[in-house]
Amino acid sequence: MLHNHYAGGGLRYSYPLVQYKVIDGVPVLVGAGEGAKLLVDLFLRVRELEIDGRVYPLHNKELDCREVEVGYSESLHRYVFKTLWMPLSQKNYEKYLRLPQEERRPELERLLRGQILSAFKGLGVWLKPEQRILAQVQVRQRTTQFKNQRMLAFAGECTTNAVLPDWIGLGRAVSRGFGTVERAE
Repeated sequence: MLHNHYAGGGLRYSYPLVQYKVIDGVPVLVGAGEGAKLLVDLFLRVRELEIDGRVYPLHNKELDCREVEVGYSESLHRYVFKTLWMPLSQKNYEKYLRLPQEERRPELERLLRGQILSAFKGLGVWLKPEQRILAQVQVRQRTTQFKNQRMLAFAGECTTNAVLPDWIGLGRAVSRGFGTVERAE
């Protein structure tokens, strides 16, 4: 669960329940569900974090355990992307680039809705058939390096009727800190 692989080495293709991040210059581990329980169990043994090839020695640690609401809401909530959001896979990257400019934002919003639903599934949250996730993005295009590849990413914010925990990730590479959201309200 710490590396999103099974004991035999195979990839665990599901939402990462342990996510490594650097938020405002501070290395952070975020655990959800079983991932949170694992981090609590490992808390005293962790002496350093390695994020993107850099080792961060832990001179002091802080453990913050919270039970938070996650799911559908009748209200809209605004979230800021604290780290770059990478919504595009190899498959939809080419499609996105071919879209006319006026169709790109709706495509990003469609992807975000799917990524919220994927996070919900990984967190064990299921919606009723009549509940639909809405999402609107206000983002600026950026580029970033990921696995020695130049990737398209976005900075900005989103508004949705989903209730999300602070510092949870949406999109691609969330286990490595991308797509981290924080409620802006």
